[in-house]
Amino acid sequence: MSNDTTRRTFLAAAGAAAAGLTAQAALGQAASEAPKRIKIVGISCSPRKGKTTAAALQAALYAAKAVDPAIDVELIELAGMKINLVPVPDQPDELDGAIARLGDPAVRGLIIGTPVYMGAMTTLCKLVLDRCMALRRNNFALRDKVGGALAVGGVRNGGQEITLQSILMSLLCQDMIIVGDGKPTAHFGATLLNDGKDSISGDEFGLTTARGLGKRVAEVGLRIARA
Repeated sequence: MSNDTTRRTFLAAAGAAAAGLTAQAALGQAASEAPKRIKIVGISCSPRKGKTTAAALQAALYAAKAVDPAIDVELIELAGMKINLVPVPDQPDELDGAIARLGDPAVRGLIIGTPVYMGAMTTLCKLVLDRCMALRRNNFALRDKVGGALAVGGVRNGGQEITLQSILMSLLCQDMIIVGDGKPTAHFGATLLNDGKDSISGDEFGLTTARGLGKRVAEVGLRIARA
């Protein structure tokens, strides 16, 4: 066999091997870039099921889901749940079960929503934030998840922003990544107005903040999941 033939055979084999490695690398890259499914959870801390806080959270979650097909959303309403005001040892209630689900690695974003009562969050909302201490003790199970807040008041300046800040301070203690409602409003989170008839449909500004919050939580959560 001539040297030229040997050289051509070697080069052909090397080229085929290189092509194979390139294809394998491309497949590996494609696999690594494949979308990871994530979930964004909204928790309605209203004692009234299906009312304005739930509607506002639904608007936020719809906007979150629209960001990417790899995003799932879930609304948890506390109204009607059997909840102990004081935890009973070895007897978890329905709130404990809901909070435990937040530790799922697939959950990448959390939106806490509450009505504003007397310028502050509801008792149910405070219970949620306090019970999440169990996740903090569990190796900071909410760490690096994205957190946002939503508040619905009976008047435009009825304490929504103060309520949002109180919620966000608690989420910061969980080492979460906090976001607001994003562009174009870009403030502390979603602030909505109940028109007195259990409706937020006429509050276009408030709905814009709710949609912006959902979108922002989803965008940042997805970016972290794919990092």
